[in-house]
Amino acid sequence: MKDPRDIILSPVVSEKSYAGVQSKRYSFFVDIRAEKSEIKRAIEDIFKVKVLKISTINIKPKPKRLGRSMGTNSRMKKAVVTLSKKDKIDFFESV
Repeated sequence: MKDPRDIILSPVVSEKSYAGVQSKRYSFFVDIRAEKSEIKRAIEDIFKVKVLKISTINIKPKPKRLGRSMGTNSRMKKAVVTLSKKDKIDFFESV
Protein backbone atom coordinates (compact mmCIF):
# COMPACT_ATOMS: atom_id res chain seq x y z
CA MET A 1 0.00 0.00 0.00
CA LYS A 2 1.30 3.42 -0.96
CA ASP A 3 1.75 6.32 1.41
CA PRO A 4 -1.15 8.81 0.97
CA ARG A 5 1.31 11.69 0.59
CA ASP A 6 2.88 9.94 -2.42
CA ILE A 7 -0.51 9.78 -4.16
CA ILE A 8 -1.66 13.39 -3.55
CA LEU A 9 1.04 15.62 -5.05
CA SER A 10 -0.36 19.16 -4.68
CA PRO A 11 -3.58 21.16 -4.70
CA VAL A 12 -4.63 22.89 -7.92
CA VAL A 13 -4.38 26.65 -7.43
CA SER A 14 -6.56 28.40 -10.01
CA GLU A 15 -9.68 30.55 -10.17
CA LYS A 16 -11.74 27.65 -11.46
CA SER A 17 -10.67 25.37 -8.62
CA TYR A 18 -11.44 28.04 -6.00
CA ALA A 19 -14.90 28.55 -7.55
CA GLY A 20 -15.61 24.86 -6.90
CA VAL A 21 -14.93 25.24 -3.17
CA GLN A 22 -18.41 26.77 -2.72
CA SER A 23 -19.97 23.49 -3.87
CA LYS A 24 -17.51 21.30 -1.86
CA ARG A 25 -15.43 20.34 -4.93
CA TYR A 26 -11.65 20.36 -4.41
CA SER A 27 -8.97 19.77 -7.06
CA PHE A 28 -5.61 18.04 -6.61
CA PHE A 29 -2.77 16.90 -8.83
CA VAL A 30 -2.25 13.20 -8.17
CA ASP A 31 0.15 10.44 -9.17
CA ILE A 32 -0.44 9.30 -12.77
CA ARG A 33 -0.71 5.64 -11.74
CA ALA A 34 -3.19 6.27 -8.90
CA GLU A 35 -6.66 4.76 -9.11
CA LYS A 36 -9.85 6.38 -7.81
CA SER A 37 -10.04 4.09 -4.80
CA GLU A 38 -6.45 4.97 -3.82
CA ILE A 39 -7.13 8.68 -4.25
CA LYS A 40 -10.26 8.44 -2.10
CA ARG A 41 -8.41 6.61 0.67
CA ALA A 42 -5.53 9.13 0.56
CA ILE A 43 -7.83 12.19 0.79
CA GLU A 44 -9.78 10.65 3.67
CA ASP A 45 -6.57 9.75 5.54
CA ILE A 46 -4.82 13.10 5.08
CA PHE A 47 -7.72 15.53 5.62
CA LYS A 48 -10.07 13.38 7.78
CA VAL A 49 -13.13 14.04 5.57
CA LYS A 50 -15.79 11.89 3.84
CA VAL A 51 -15.40 11.70 0.03
CA LEU A 52 -18.61 11.22 -1.98
CA LYS A 53 -17.33 11.33 -5.57
CA ILE A 54 -14.07 11.52 -7.51
CA SER A 55 -13.56 12.59 -11.12
CA THR A 56 -10.14 12.20 -12.73
CA ILE A 57 -8.73 14.03 -15.73
CA ASN A 58 -5.59 13.03 -17.61
CA ILE A 59 -3.76 16.15 -18.78
CA LYS A 60 -1.73 15.66 -21.96
CA PRO A 61 1.77 17.13 -22.25
CA LYS A 62 1.93 20.46 -24.08
CA PRO A 63 4.74 21.38 -26.46
CA LYS A 64 7.21 23.89 -25.02
CA ARG A 65 10.05 25.71 -26.71
CA LEU A 66 13.26 27.06 -25.24
CA GLY A 67 15.31 28.78 -27.93
CA ARG A 68 15.64 26.43 -30.87
CA SER A 69 15.01 23.27 -28.93
CA MET A 70 11.52 21.81 -28.64
CA GLY A 71 10.24 19.66 -25.84
CA THR A 72 7.13 18.96 -23.81
CA ASN A 73 6.15 19.45 -20.22
CA SER A 74 5.28 16.34 -18.26
CA ARG A 75 1.82 14.82 -18.32
CA MET A 76 -0.27 15.04 -15.18
CA LYS A 77 -3.43 13.65 -13.63
CA LYS A 78 -5.95 15.86 -11.85
CA ALA A 79 -8.57 14.62 -9.41
CA VAL A 80 -11.70 16.63 -8.56
CA VAL A 81 -13.03 15.44 -5.21
CA THR A 82 -16.58 16.10 -3.96
CA LEU A 83 -17.03 16.06 -0.21
CA SER A 84 -20.11 15.64 1.95
CA LYS A 85 -21.99 18.80 3.00
CA LYS A 86 -20.60 18.95 6.54
CA ASP A 87 -16.92 18.45 5.59
CA LYS A 88 -14.41 20.99 4.32
CA ILE A 89 -10.68 21.26 3.72
CA ASP A 90 -9.21 24.18 5.64
CA PHE A 91 -6.31 24.68 3.22
CA PHE A 92 -8.66 25.97 0.51
CA GLU A 93 -10.83 27.97 2.91
CA SER A 94 -7.93 30.04 4.30
CA VAL A 95 -6.55 31.28 0.96
